[in-house]
Amino acid sequence: MTPQTEAELAEGIRAASGPLVVRGGGTRGGLRAGQGVSTAGLGGVRLYEPGALTLVAGAGTPIADLEALLATEGQCLAFEVPDLRRLLQRRGQSTLGGVIAENAAGPRRVVSGAARDFCLGLRFVDGQGTVIRNGGRVMKNVTGYDLVKLLAGSRGQLGVLTEVALKVLPRPETEQTLVLRGLPDGQAVAAMSAALGSPYEVTGAAHLPGAETLLRLEGFEGSVRYRAGQLAALLRPFGAVEMAETSPWAAIRDVLPLAGRAGDLWRISTRPSEASALVARLGAEAVVYDWGGALVWALMPPGADLRARAGAFCGHARCLRGDASAGPVPLDPALAALTAGLRQKFDPRGLFA
Repeated sequence: MTPQTEAELAEGIRAASGPLVVRGGGTRGGLRAGQGVSTAGLGGVRLYEPGALTLVAGAGTPIADLEALLATEGQCLAFEVPDLRRLLQRRGQSTLGGVIAENAAGPRRVVSGAARDFCLGLRFVDGQGTVIRNGGRVMKNVTGYDLVKLLAGSRGQLGVLTEVALKVLPRPETEQTLVLRGLPDGQAVAAMSAALGSPYEVTGAAHLPGAETLLRLEGFEGSVRYRAGQLAALLRPFGAVEMAETSPWAAIRDVLPLAGRAGDLWRISTRPSEASALVARLGAEAVVYDWGGALVWALMPPGADLRARAGAFCGHARCLRGDASAGPVPLDPALAALTAGLRQKFDPRGLFA
């Protein structure tokens, strides 16, 4: 199914008799049986007002096109979209709809938030072929139920996004990265927590075990220089602080330290205070800490049961590449009932399950 308009998409969903697999640029999500639904024909920028920091585009619009357009006005997508093609061994182009459906976010999430936090409004077609609009195209919207937050992160399980309105922000003038080398994982998390809890507006906090701990500052040049000096003094108890000569953040955002390596890839969200102990239990071949330790990327031996090794912890884990034979985690009964009710409302035929 390759609709060129929202009306064509709605008609196709109403006529569908079996499972549907929504596809944007093919860079994310798993593979399963079903009729493909491509959003490639639903692209294009519908509105861009740099002065109002507002952009509206079709779900099939490539992220690269949006970033190029925003760059002409010195603006950016503040949630720093990860490019996981090398990590997941995929091709294609990441699209706006896929990014919102995944609620994607890079290192700047620790201060700016994820994709859902910049989504002003959206349009989508649910499992009954009904076109639904929620939110708007301006900063101030009072629209009842916040379906924007519900659809962001739903990974296509409630409907197909067709249009998204976003808030954008000015691109930072400059950045500086502070580096601590050779910290054990527990000390690295403590250093990142100290930096993020400081008044110096850290916009990235990552740790590569056995190598380096990275902390990013962004903004106007004079402010960044001052804050870098103050933060270096704050971090002195953790060891010598260096200033990076080049930016490592594109590689952290795209998890390139784990790209091109065999094994099962897991994405783990947890409390930073639990992260190092959790990693110690996993026996992973390699890990990358981001978001100050709240996000852990773990490369596991093929077929390893990560959940059994992890034991009980606050958070969740998801296999993005490899053998996910452990299956889904049973939901809390109250959450399971809420999830079932939402799916029954938006997709009663189970087309997107």
